[in-house]
Amino acid sequence: MGRRRYELTDFEWWIIEPLLPNKPRGVPRVDDRKVLNGIYWRLRTGSPWAEIPERYGPATTCYNRFVRWRKLGVWDRIFDAITAAYDGDIQMIDSSSIRVHQHGANAKKGGADAAAGDTPDPRCMGRSRGGLTTKIHALVDANGLPVALKLTPGQAHDGRSATDMLGGIGEGQILLADRAYDSDALRDSLKSRGAWGCIKPVSRRKNPPSFSPFLYRYRNLVERFFSKIKHFRAIATRYEKHADNYLGRECRLLRTRRGRLHPGGWLPDGPAAGSRAVCQ
Repeated sequence: MGRRRYELTDFEWWIIEPLLPNKPRGVPRVDDRKVLNGIYWRLRTGSPWAEIPERYGPATTCYNRFVRWRKLGVWDRIFDAITAAYDGDIQMIDSSSIRVHQHGANAKKGGADAAAGDTPDPRCMGRSRGGLTTKIHALVDANGLPVALKLTPGQAHDGRSATDMLGGIGEGQILLADRAYDSDALRDSLKSRGAWGCIKPVSRRKNPPSFSPFLYRYRNLVERFFSKIKHFRAIATRYEKHADNYLGRECRLLRTRRGRLHPGGWLPDGPAAGSRAVCQ
């Protein structure tokens, strides 16, 4: 049987394999590529871990390796290695709310401190008009590929949540965002770093700041990013109880797949033709 559409290609595996932990000693382990394909199968279908097909190895091995590599920072290392190669001038930010499934809604809260409001709830779940939800914040590049990701409770304000996601935007770069991010504080923060925010101003502003409708058209790339990752049912609905096991780590897996990696390293689409997204 040929390769299934959600499984790693030979070139994708060539990129990822050097970034995985290597354990040559001890009991022979299930092939890492087979386990990764099993994890992708689970993300695509949204099925319980126990239902991963036998062709990918034991289901407990897929789950345990996924969690173990998360704790070791493997998924972050893969995500950061590919993201670091981006050198474009345009980035865009947005958020999307995800409904929490009943199987993921019964996790323990963050303890007395979180209940009192002294510390944020580590579950990243909150009440909004859609019920119990989690909000995904994504900063994407000019090819619609994620540069930074963040989870917050569903009722979190977009503009305030974006503050700690924009540290990589520097001189000469442009941020595209909708009205939810229109604030003087955010614009001043970008201006202090030599960047410009092409942010659609709210209608109540008496003196609207400069805004380019032409550049703003490219903001659809971040919307398309959310549309594509929600093809994976384990992301479109949150089944995970713990935020660390949800999109904060799972979407780092998808970053290697959404990258449309080519042996030459160039990405042909998007407004910035010179950007790269291949791990060098």
